[in-house]
Amino acid sequence: MAGIKLNTLRKIYAGNVEAVKGISIDIQDGEFIVLVGPSGCGKSTLLRMVAGLETITDGELFIGDRLVNNVEPADRDIAMVFQNYALYPHMSVYNNLAYGLKNRNIPKDEIEKRVRKAAEILEIGDFLDRKPRQLSGGQRQRVAMGRAIVREPAAFLFDEPLSNLDAKLRVQMRMEIKKLQKELGTTSLYVTHDQLEAMTLADRLVVLSGGEVEQIGSPIDVYEKPASTFVATFIGSPAMNLLPLTKQGSDWKLDNGATVDVKLNTDLSDLILGVRPEDLVIEELSEKFDTGLHTALTVNVVEPVGAESYVHGTIGEGSVDVVVRAPGKLHFEPGQILKVTAKPEKLHTFDTKTGKRIEVQGALEAA
Repeated sequence: MAGIKLNTLRKIYAGNVEAVKGISIDIQDGEFIVLVGPSGCGKSTLLRMVAGLETITDGELFIGDRLVNNVEPADRDIAMVFQNYALYPHMSVYNNLAYGLKNRNIPKDEIEKRVRKAAEILEIGDFLDRKPRQLSGGQRQRVAMGRAIVREPAAFLFDEPLSNLDAKLRVQMRMEIKKLQKELGTTSLYVTHDQLEAMTLADRLVVLSGGEVEQIGSPIDVYEKPASTFVATFIGSPAMNLLPLTKQGSDWKLDNGATVDVKLNTDLSDLILGVRPEDLVIEELSEKFDTGLHTALTVNVVEPVGAESYVHGTIGEGSVDVVVRAPGKLHFEPGQILKVTAKPEKLHTFDTKTGKRIEVQGALEAA
């Protein structure tokens, strides 16, 4: 096993299209890192550079203490799990697991030992004589993971391996991947566009946008202290509510006149106020406090999702859409006016132009 170090990696395609813009990440031995971001953000390109499937335009890539920029993929001591399983349809499960080891001239008894061990870990021992077409999607994904495990590599690379599975099976498989990674202790780099998948799997998240790193941190740190409006709206479902905040004289105000009593080290006159749906609560359901956000919301649409409902509405003149996470047993009608509130420690502020986070000190008070 080994760590992976990316030192200002860049990837430029023909026509000066810069897909990866100088990304640096230091992945510790045994750590599970998840690259997350929307389509086109560069996450898969970055993973393929680590795998050796894409050339590196600039920067340095280390696996362990070895510089591998010009090392062939087969010699990088990594194993990759793909979205489409990439199993040999004419081979049995056993031979799919053993094939790569045979090509590396591993002794037959060692191959047998590794295949049986991987099959036991993944609970596919009863399927070793079957062909891939005789397996379910989840079983095929286990075989693909088993093929990586038998390699006993320095690192695992996962390229959206659960995308082809249904929702229930994805939940089950990501828990199995997390358990497996902890059991094996192998350094892992995982790519996904699913923020929930990223949050549940990662030791640390790397949030990417436009070929650049927006934020690196533990899932809880990224969720509770997003570094930008992009991270705030990408991580978390429903997304964080963003409200325009304007300085009027010595006061900060929302567009409906609510005054913000907040101390900020900034000369800016316009900011963005952020509050997550679960932190913007119906006032009658909240404990009473004088400071914090107190304002009115006009209900537009209600999404019942079982134990809770997502109440969509507007604040102010109807130009700002807001979501409140409310108990599912409550009933709301379009046009209904709700008083909503948020504690001051649950508020976030961002620079309107750059979208970058500005730390809040102080409290929001009712107008």
